[in-house]
Amino acid sequence: MELLQLSAAHGPDECCLAVAKALACLLREARGLGIDVDMLESEAGARAGTYRSVLLSLDGAGAEGLAADWEGSIQWICASPYRPGHARKNWFIGALRCEMPTSQLSSEIRFETTRSSGPGGQHVNKTESAVRATHVATGITVKVQTERSQHANKRIATLLIAHRLANLAQALQAAQRAERRQFHHQVERGGPRRVFKGENFVLMKMRPTQA
Repeated sequence: MELLQLSAAHGPDECCLAVAKALACLLREARGLGIDVDMLESEAGARAGTYRSVLLSLDGAGAEGLAADWEGSIQWICASPYRPGHARKNWFIGALRCEMPTSQLSSEIRFETTRSSGPGGQHVNKTESAVRATHVATGITVKVQTERSQHANKRIATLLIAHRLANLAQALQAAQRAERRQFHHQVERGGPRRVFKGENFVLMKMRPTQA
C-alpha cells in the first residue's frame, strides 16, 4: 500500500482545478491497472469541484510503480478557464509519496475496533471493521472505515499516523521543515514528472521513473 498526496500548494484556483483533473486521470490509470484507490483526506479549493490537496491510499500489485510514476511536479499547460485573457498558461502542482512507516511503528499504536457508520446498507453495521488508532506518545488519533477488512483498515490507519507524524516532525526538525516547505509552498517548476495540456488534460510528456 502506498500513500500519495496531490497538492496545489499555495497556487491559484487553476492549480486547484489541476489537482482535480490529475486525480481523475490517476483514478483512470489505477482502474486500468487493477489498483484500489481511496481518498483518505481532502481539502477543497475555493471553486466547486476543485481541490487544494488530496491524500490517497493506493493498494494493489502495481501501487508502488504508479505512485513512483506520479511523484514530482506536474505541469498543466492551458489558458485559464477562470480568467479569460490572462497571460499565464502554465500551472504547477505537486505529487508527493509519503514515507512508509517504520516496522516498529505499529507497536507504538493502540488500536480499537468499532462498527462502521454511515452509508452502506445493513452490512456496514454487522461487523466491527472500523478502526480507531491512537499513537500513544503523541495522542494522534485517526479513524478509518474505508475498507470492509479490519486488517486493511489497520494498515491505512498506520499509514495515516505515519503521515501525520511526518507533518509533526516538520515543525520540530529544521531539515524536514525546509524540505516539506519547498513542496507545500513552492512546487518545483523545473523538470516536471508529467506535462498535461488543454482543458481535456491530455498527457503530453512523462519523465521516466529513475531506476
